[in-house]
Amino acid sequence: MKKTNLALLSLFGLGLCYPFTLYAQKNKTFQLLSPNSTIQLTVEAGKKMQWSVKHGSESIIEPSPLSLKLAGGEVLGDAAKITSSKTTKINQQINALNYKKDIVPDQYNQLVLNCKGGFGIIFRAYNDGVAYRFFTTRKDSLTIENEEAGFHFREDYQVYIPYVNDAHNNDVFETSFENNYQHIALSKVKKDTLSFAPILIELPNNKKAVITEADLEEYPGMFLQTSQQGYALQGKFAPYPLEEKKAGHNNLQAYVMKRANYIAKTAGSRSFPWRTVIISATDTELLNNDMVYKLASPSRIKDPSWIKPGKVAWDWWNDWNVTNVNFQAGINTATYKYYIDFAARHKIENILLDEGWADSQDIMKIVPEINLQEIVDYGKSKNVGVWLWGGWLPLDQKMDLALSTYSKIGIKGFKIDFMDRDDQKMVNFFYRFAQKAAEHKIMLDYHGAYKPTGLQRTYPNVLNFEGVRGLENVKWSNTDFPLYDCTIPFIRMIAGPMDYTPGAMINANKGSFRAINSSPMSQGTRCHQLAMYVIFESPFEMLCDNPTNYMREEESTRFITSIPTTFDQTVALDGKVSEYCAIARKKKDTWYVGTMTNWTPRDILLDLSFLGAGNFEAEIFKDGVNADRNGIDYKREVIKVSSKDKLKIHMAGGGGWAARIYQAK
Repeated sequence: MKKTNLALLSLFGLGLCYPFTLYAQKNKTFQLLSPNSTIQLTVEAGKKMQWSVKHGSESIIEPSPLSLKLAGGEVLGDAAKITSSKTTKINQQINALNYKKDIVPDQYNQLVLNCKGGFGIIFRAYNDGVAYRFFTTRKDSLTIENEEAGFHFREDYQVYIPYVNDAHNNDVFETSFENNYQHIALSKVKKDTLSFAPILIELPNNKKAVITEADLEEYPGMFLQTSQQGYALQGKFAPYPLEEKKAGHNNLQAYVMKRANYIAKTAGSRSFPWRTVIISATDTELLNNDMVYKLASPSRIKDPSWIKPGKVAWDWWNDWNVTNVNFQAGINTATYKYYIDFAARHKIENILLDEGWADSQDIMKIVPEINLQEIVDYGKSKNVGVWLWGGWLPLDQKMDLALSTYSKIGIKGFKIDFMDRDDQKMVNFFYRFAQKAAEHKIMLDYHGAYKPTGLQRTYPNVLNFEGVRGLENVKWSNTDFPLYDCTIPFIRMIAGPMDYTPGAMINANKGSFRAINSSPMSQGTRCHQLAMYVIFESPFEMLCDNPTNYMREEESTRFITSIPTTFDQTVALDGKVSEYCAIARKKKDTWYVGTMTNWTPRDILLDLSFLGAGNFEAEIFKDGVNADRNGIDYKREVIKVSSKDKLKIHMAGGGGWAARIYQAK
């Protein structure tokens, strides 16, 4: 190690908090420690720029290349001439909005390398991971031909990896970003198949690493593919779309017919997305990670007071299949007024009109069966907001008119669907629509979307994202949902909120489940569904089933609607990837706790020390004694608890447990 590096580490050891600069023309190796000194990031600037990461004495990332290739052949990062380096220590906090906690600690050490040629790289070491990003300081615009983002590993580790297996139009970069996880060795990952982040790697001594990205703006998203040599993953990026045609579901999509030989055209002076590796010593740590939120750009909405997260009564999943009414149920005014009555009765903040309320090709043509103003006014009289579904292409074609018109009518938000891409042009749509919607005080739920990368912090009117294989899939699929449900909190949820749409009131065990479109059921127990409202992060959270079923199950419905969608504090209690998870969240003076298991029946011991001082009552929903035969079976009870208690919880196969814990009177 060079003497300058020893001096750098010594300064960290002294806890000095001021920035300093090292002129490093001769020094081509740099090291950065996390604030707790557990993580060590090393950068080597030679013929290739490479970075590596250790957690304690164990290798997380072996030396891996990073570079940006520009049109014309210039490669930023290869044979880089470092002109200066600057290291700083940051210890601050973020006041979060519409998140799983109100205060996010933001502590890291940062290394900035400035390079000859108007570019540089920023590296950060947190106590729970690392990140890096390129930046450029050039006057003219840039064409990025490709990016080299390597993640090399020492051994043939097991990974949880979701393949792109539903490519549209024979274009591997057009996908719904939904799939189950393959749990396989790196060497067994298909060489010719793309996967989408986040991806989890299992390391020695139960450590885990999750690869994803943050602050994606004016740039394509990162897919991952195995390298032809060694145990490695490398970033792949969608080329820029040059020609598109209207196609797909009801012609709501734009299929790419021709792509460019570059991935982005962009400003010459800018910061590029963060490449990040989240590192955990235990599985449980992954259940409460803030890395993507911390790396995102701060809010661009000056006054967010109009942004109101909450729940929504949803129509599409249950196929408008209400009964015991005196009108023909369907996409019509009477049905939605009925949904409003249901929402008002249970203090659900919103209803959603999904596909069918407007012409599929013209978002401004409302079907004759719908009197939208009457529905909105009726909702307003009942203190229930109205959201609208829309395909992204019709909304993009008439963005200003649609937002202006429907905001004046009184619409609270849009659920936008079928983007199914993350090339630069589509990423630009996400930001452009978020900004325009904010100008009209419209909230957004990006369905048919790539995973979140922090847009929800930058534009907090964006409440939710799909990019997850949600409950809608039970309408046509027999795959293992309890397994998936106990996997995504450790991987996909790290990226941000999930539009999973839980709340099924017909619950089946493994043997009795059937995929049915009009009267769908869930895999697993009722309490498995209830727990999702605590475990899954979702500021805009749907009740997927129909009002008839909810009113038949008033006890469960009251519990669901009592759970907030954003929280002041989150505590990860217990868990193991793909097996089970347990999370506690607090809002004001009330705690909400959820646990779920895969198809394996499970007993866990729940430590209530997070409650703190005082005496509490817990309203508990637990799997009934016959839940293994009939998933609907559950038991509700109210018990006295304190922070000294450890509750023994039994979950049936595909089961769950949920509780609301409040101060005893």
